[in-house]
Amino acid sequence: MNHLLHNQQLHRVVTLLDREEIDFLDKLSKDAQFSTGIKLSRTQILRALVEAMHALGLRTRGIDSEDTLVKKITKILKQKTEK
Repeated sequence: MNHLLHNQQLHRVVTLLDREEIDFLDKLSKDAQFSTGIKLSRTQILRALVEAMHALGLRTRGIDSEDTLVKKITKILKQKTEK
């Protein structure tokens, strides 16, 4: 998230999430607040997830659906944790 600390202009992105996805983000926020005293907003969590995928070198070649993207991200994360 280094690039966000250097006064870069941020852009609003509107997204639609279902209740389960919102609940997951809220749980992450509450867990962070409980363990550190600092509450992370949904926006901060989503931004961190984007930065993490960027850092992992995620490429979208051959991605034709949301499900395929989830599978590719999961595969990358498994490979990184197995090393």
